[in-house]
Amino acid sequence: MLDDLALFVAIVDDGSLQAAARRLKLPPATLTRRLQKLEARLGCQLLLRSARSLKPTPEGRQYYEQCRPLLTALQQATATLDDDLNQIKGTLRVLAPVSLARGLLAPAWTSFLAAWPDIRLELILDNRNEDLWRHGADLAVRVGPQHDPKLRQRRLGGFGLDVVAAPAYLAAHGEPRHPRELEQHALLVSEPLATWYFMAPDGGERIELQPAGRCRVNELELMVAMAEAGLGIMYCPRTLTGAAVASGRLRRLLTDWRTPQRVLYAVWPQQQLPRKVRALLEHLSDFAASTPVLQGAEAAPGPQPQ
Repeated sequence: MLDDLALFVAIVDDGSLQAAARRLKLPPATLTRRLQKLEARLGCQLLLRSARSLKPTPEGRQYYEQCRPLLTALQQATATLDDDLNQIKGTLRVLAPVSLARGLLAPAWTSFLAAWPDIRLELILDNRNEDLWRHGADLAVRVGPQHDPKLRQRRLGGFGLDVVAAPAYLAAHGEPRHPRELEQHALLVSEPLATWYFMAPDGGERIELQPAGRCRVNELELMVAMAEAGLGIMYCPRTLTGAAVASGRLRRLLTDWRTPQRVLYAVWPQQQLPRKVRALLEHLSDFAASTPVLQGAEAAPGPQPQ
């Protein structure tokens, strides 16, 4: 019925069936048939037609005046929606873990904004897996297995876990040679990684530790700073320790033992992605593919940390 209403409005706007047919590129007979169908559905005549003129009946004029603004508003809304879906502009709301978003992924946000100046990026940083629908988020970056069947996802990459300590701590307390020896040391425990997993080089021994720790913190960057200060040994994502290890502020320990890989995903709630969300998804994928720490990390079989 909506299409027939649009044809009726077009006929009144153009002043004749012939003119409306030419503009809409439809046969005049088709317009006549659909107009008659609309009149039959409404139970009244909408147009007075003669060989020389066409004008609305009183009922037709009233119907036209009431429906024309509604049709215009609908067309504008459709055009706006089409613009939102197919243009790389407007607001993008993204959820991401604090340390990853502020550290490893920081260049990805800046390069994306530089590439698309009409994008307004809203980053909501939280280490909890916040609900995308509650926040009205377009996309989220998540670490670990994703089991929500309502969400679609793409694997971006993976990174290993390191056992690290400052040279000063090791000079004072010695270096552990086996994961069980960690229990004799001051340990720094982060809430996202409260269980420490290890596998022997030959795969014959698996160890799972749940240390109480000298200090427990739910923010990884603070824990890295404590480790650099020589306060203890830390089990930490390689994404946060690379620079400190390269500079000598931290040393990797138990390097012969394998630790699980943590997998990084992009997840989203919509089946049909607007172009601006697709653009960010592809940008994050390209960034991850060109970032060595996110590629080729050796994973140990067994339980995956959440």
